[in-house]
Amino acid sequence: MGCMDSGAALAGDAAQAASLALPALLAARVARDGDAALFSDRAACWSGAQALEIAARRAGALAAHGIRRGDRVALLCTNRSEFMEIVLGCGWLGAVVVPINTASRGMQLEHILRNSGARLMVAETHLVGAVHAIDAQAHALESIWLIESGEAREGAGASAAGAPAAREIAAQPLPPPGEPLAGQPIGDGDALAILYTSGTSGLSKGVICPHAQFYWWARLTAGHLGVVPGDVLYTCLPLFHTNALNAFFQALVSDAQLVADRRFSASRFFASLIETRATVTYVLGAMVPILLGRSASAEERAHRVRIALAPGVPGHFQQEFTERCGIALLDGYGSTETNFVLGGGMADQRPGYMGKLVPGFDARVVDEHDREVPDGEAGELILRADTPFAFASGYFGMPEKTVEAWRNLWFHTGDRVVREASGYYRFVDRLKDAIRRRGENISSYEVEQVLLSHPAVETAAVYAVNSEFAEDEVMAALVLREGAALDALALICYCEPRLPYFAVPRYLDFVADLPRTENGKIQKYKLREAGITATAWDLEASGYRLRRA
Repeated sequence: MGCMDSGAALAGDAAQAASLALPALLAARVARDGDAALFSDRAACWSGAQALEIAARRAGALAAHGIRRGDRVALLCTNRSEFMEIVLGCGWLGAVVVPINTASRGMQLEHILRNSGARLMVAETHLVGAVHAIDAQAHALESIWLIESGEAREGAGASAAGAPAAREIAAQPLPPPGEPLAGQPIGDGDALAILYTSGTSGLSKGVICPHAQFYWWARLTAGHLGVVPGDVLYTCLPLFHTNALNAFFQALVSDAQLVADRRFSASRFFASLIETRATVTYVLGAMVPILLGRSASAEERAHRVRIALAPGVPGHFQQEFTERCGIALLDGYGSTETNFVLGGGMADQRPGYMGKLVPGFDARVVDEHDREVPDGEAGELILRADTPFAFASGYFGMPEKTVEAWRNLWFHTGDRVVREASGYYRFVDRLKDAIRRRGENISSYEVEQVLLSHPAVETAAVYAVNSEFAEDEVMAALVLREGAALDALALICYCEPRLPYFAVPRYLDFVADLPRTENGKIQKYKLREAGITATAWDLEASGYRLRRA
């Protein structure tokens, strides 16, 4: 299916389909070809028929544990079959899965658990220590199901402040699949997942993603990529993010298979494509320059991959990568809150641009008063969908943030773009105070709160500076308390157990004062303009290596 076909099909598909919810998509897949492979983590492999049975039986186990429709189930797990078991089980039951970034720690993890109100968590054994390390009184978890990971566990049993947890949380091994649960009446607009994104300067927001949103992501993305039955989709991106999770739905609705590896390895990437017989893959902007930075090898041309979804890859890398590796790179624009709204097939690609508006959606480029600006002038991108539930439903437990983002009935992306007279959209920068590093959104606010919790730090400002990998690096400018002294590496070690590894600042600059407005607000734009100062301390240059979960 081509780009224009996929966009134009929005209304037609919705009218014809009885349901766009996960149980109906599984049943439709089985009716077409239940025996064809659907998902593999390289240890387990499921057909469509097996996936439907897994969904019904895992839903049965959840129901037997007391999980009901609308309950949230937190999921702290790497890419493995059990991750998808829980997603399928929740989708079949009508519960809501809450995938959590496996690097989440401290305040961020506590906030996600408190905000989501999850009663049950499913976690790998080597990750559960992060849950025990936060205040158990601050969230609603009643029980934890443990997936044996075979990896060394982190320390457990103490809160971030060093005190023991205030209450015990019952933990047990992941129960076996239960008795199959009869199919539930799930609506297109019912929530399937809450995906937490820290794309603003405040606390992470839980994006409520309905069943139909995943369907439209799948149909549109598969259409742009040209996915056909029998394709093997390969991802090494984390399933707790929308990119990889949506790849599963692309496989589901396109009669293809998704193979999910645990993590990205530059040295193993092309070998993995060969081993899995992949035909389509997924990369992020930073991955392409990393791969091009390695010595050329025969593996780069020995695979079957014809195309990769590659949002955010700088234009000057695209042609080099394609010529060297034989993989076409498809750019586009979407977000956890929206869908694949800007883009197209390979014939519509234009280096340096995100693409044109996909049929089925509306877009405007506006000023600070939501007034549309002329073509060629930069402004904020705002979006809306023509089809019900093609976008997220809001932010869980944050009605004021939902109203703010969807004001005037348009979703405000916070991204500054230019629309050319040709209809192509070009990304300029972000309006929101966010940092994107190695494909992860980082809230400067959350990093600042950790820095400010150190007794020697009086003031902290966290902001993005340029990276050699076409994304951002995290920099912090700090003012110490009077009479205090603090070693840079000591502060990094303080941050390490309290922040995801990718959010720990690379650069620290200890300064006498920070630039401020007349009313005392820190002027971060001046810090960003100054960039990496001569006095900045560089974690990479220090030789210290952060521990990764």
